Amino acid sequence: MAEAGRVVVLTGSYTPDTGGEGVGVTALRFTPGDGLGVVDAVAASGASYLAAHPTLPVVYTTHESTPGAVSAFGLREGAAPVPLGAPLTSGGANPCHLTVHPSGDYLLTANYGTDTLPGTVAVHRLDADGRLTDLTDVVEHEGSGPVTGRQEGTHAHQVVVDPAGRYVLATDLGADTVFTYELEPDPGKLKPVAASRLRPGSGPRHLAFTPSGDLVLSADELSSTVTCHRYDAETGTLHEVSRIPATAVADIPNQPAGIVTSDCGRYVWVTNRGPDTVAAFRITGTALEPLGEIPSGGNWPRGLTTAAGHLLVANQHSGTVAALGILEDGSLVESGVVVAVASVVCALVI
Repeated sequence: MAEAGRVVVLTGSYTPDTGGEGVGVTALRFTPGDGLGVVDAVAASGASYLAAHPTLPVVYTTHESTPGAVSAFGLREGAAPVPLGAPLTSGGANPCHLTVHPSGDYLLTANYGTDTLPGTVAVHRLDADGRLTDLTDVVEHEGSGPVTGRQEGTHAHQVVVDPAGRYVLATDLGADTVFTYELEPDPGKLKPVAASRLRPGSGPRHLAFTPSGDLVLSADELSSTVTCHRYDAETGTLHEVSRIPATAVADIPNQPAGIVTSDCGRYVWVTNRGPDTVAAFRITGTALEPLGEIPSGGNWPRGLTTAAGHLLVANQHSGTVAALGILEDGSLVESGVVVAVASVVCALVI
C-alpha cells in the first residue's frame, strides 16, 4: 500500500476506557521530504499492538484490558481499516503483543496478565479470509524474578516466530525467561520446547532477530540494557554473548521499550522511556557499539518501525509520531517531522 515513495502506516493508541485519549487505530501517510499526515481513524479499545497478515489485506489488534480481547480489521486503500467481526477473548488479561504465524493460519497473542493473573500465550485459528475463529490453545507461564513490584509473577510481553519459522518464542518480563514452543498446526496447540533463563532482574520486554537468524537482541526493561544473544535454531534457545546499557543518560531512570534491527543486520535501535531518546548501536560480530542517541520527538517513546530510510517512533505521553532519519552508518538524525496522534504506542507499516 505505497505509491511514489509514500508509505502507509497504521498506529495503535490507548483509548479513554483504557487510560488514554486516543481513538484506537489511526491511518497515517509518510512521504520522505513531505512529512507525516493523518488520513483516517477507527475506534478500537486499547489498541496497544498491531500485526499484519503475511498474505491477506488484514491486520490484527490487541484490546489491552482485563479481560483482554483481540480483533481483525480489513485494510482499505486511503482509509482506516474496518472491523472483520466482533472482538474475541485474548485468552488472558492485558494483551500487549501479537503476531501472525508465517503460515497465515494462526494468530499468536501475548497476555501480560495482572498482579494476580499469570502471563499467557494464546492461539486463535484464522479462516481463509483472515478472520478470527476459535481459540485453540492458552499456555500459562510460570516463574518470577528479583525485582520487587514487577516480578512477583509472570508477565508475557511479546510473542514472535523465529526467522526459520520453526519455533514460537515468548518473552516474559516477570520471569526473566524466553519460553520456546512448537506450534502443532492440527489442532493449533503450543508444545513447550525450552525455557531460556536470562539474567536475573533483566526483565526482557521485546526481541529483535538479525536477518540471518544467528543473533537475537533483547530490550531489557528492568535492567535498562540491550543484550545480544546467540540463537540456537536447532533447540530454540538463547545464549547471552554481550550486553550494553540502553542509554548513556545516567541520571534519569530508564525503561527500554521497542527494539528493531536494520535490514542489513548491522544496526539495532532502541527506544528509551525516561530520557526520551532513541539509541543506535552497531552490531560487530557479537558485540554492540554505541552510535549515540537522539531525542525521540516526544515523551515516553514506545514502539518504533523502519520506513523509507527513517524510524517512525510512537511517543505515548506526548501523543506524537516522529520520523527520525537513518544515516548510512546507522546513526540517527532529527528530521523535525512530527504528527499528533493521541496516546500512540505502536506503529505498523502496511
